[in-house]
Amino acid sequence: MASMLYTNEKGDLLAAPALRMAAARGSEILLPSDDALFPLPEGATLTALPGRVPLGFDGRGRAVPLEKNGLWPVAALLPQGFTRTLLPAYTGGGAEILPLLGYTAVGMRDGRVVAAAIPTDDHQMWHPKHYNTAELPARVKRMKRRFPRNRLVAHLGHCSLEYGCFTAQNIFYHRWEGGLPVSPHCNAACLGCISRQPAECCPSPQGRIRFRPEPNEVGELGSYHLLAKAAPIVSFGQGCEGEPSLAADLIAKSIARMRRETDRGTVNINTNGGDFGKMKKIVDSGLNAMRVSLISAKESHYNAYYRAKGYCLADVEKTIAYGVENGLRVSLNLLTLPGFNDREEEIEALLALVRRTGLSFVQIRNLNIDDAFFYRQMPLSPEPSLGIEALLAALAAENVTVGNYSRPSA
Repeated sequence: MASMLYTNEKGDLLAAPALRMAAARGSEILLPSDDALFPLPEGATLTALPGRVPLGFDGRGRAVPLEKNGLWPVAALLPQGFTRTLLPAYTGGGAEILPLLGYTAVGMRDGRVVAAAIPTDDHQMWHPKHYNTAELPARVKRMKRRFPRNRLVAHLGHCSLEYGCFTAQNIFYHRWEGGLPVSPHCNAACLGCISRQPAECCPSPQGRIRFRPEPNEVGELGSYHLLAKAAPIVSFGQGCEGEPSLAADLIAKSIARMRRETDRGTVNINTNGGDFGKMKKIVDSGLNAMRVSLISAKESHYNAYYRAKGYCLADVEKTIAYGVENGLRVSLNLLTLPGFNDREEEIEALLALVRRTGLSFVQIRNLNIDDAFFYRQMPLSPEPSLGIEALLAALAAENVTVGNYSRPSA
């Protein structure tokens, strides 16, 4: 069994051999089984949860706090390709709201850090070793010289060097999935928005694009990237923007420009799918793939998280169905939090949506949010959760492919 991990104000990683690792799933405090823990993946990082009191299980099976000033719980932040199954266990969740990160329960077993996570995709393309390399600044400079009047190149260079954004960096590495942010505006106000946060939550970890690029700026950069040799994808809808479909005319013109120059690669959009009219225009302009953000297929829970402006969950479903009918590679970007998405009512609603729309691919995304803050906002019944593993098994039974990142459309 794994021992409890904690840290002090100096940042030392400490184990409490007399206490077993505790983990949370919604309001439940659990003792993780040995097979529920995975060695901390390469590329993961550990972080403290200040203002909270660590919890562990004593020899009698009681969850007890480690109450001593300056001792905090520890959590892991996982690389892509791994899905979190349990959350850190602590008391004091009313403390200052944590930054928007995906906190995962960790412990110490046989001298190694283990995490409540399972591998759900081949994460080699998104392994941190491929990013933030010593050559990146020089690559950014070369691209700025190549496209001296392209404001989007300058913006993505900033995202690459200041925020370490992988999809921005792929533009400069000329490979894989590269981001093309286009929209400063949004038609939702998500609880976990990483580019613009209302005052009641924590600061956003990155800034949102402040301009709408011209079609020629988007088109020339997109065409350049689609000519890359290594599985090129260009994606509208990035963490540094709002809802891309609000710039439907711009996207349609940009796709036309790209496709005049090359038929290679995949043109993708990451969207909330709420504005069906605008999404239909984008699909009809030659889009290849669509990833639709979803946290719940239950309307009350969907509304509580997205706080949508001018659309509803039925509009999102209509967009998904239209994409499937038109032969796009359509996937969900399922924002996942243990104790929420793994409840029976959530699983049943999700499977019903899958059946109605014909979806066959779900990308699991560890929701970046303070779970205590999330559960204060979400109108939940007292129904217990079944576990993330049960969610994944239910999707597999419906012949739905589960992964963690986008694929080329062909």
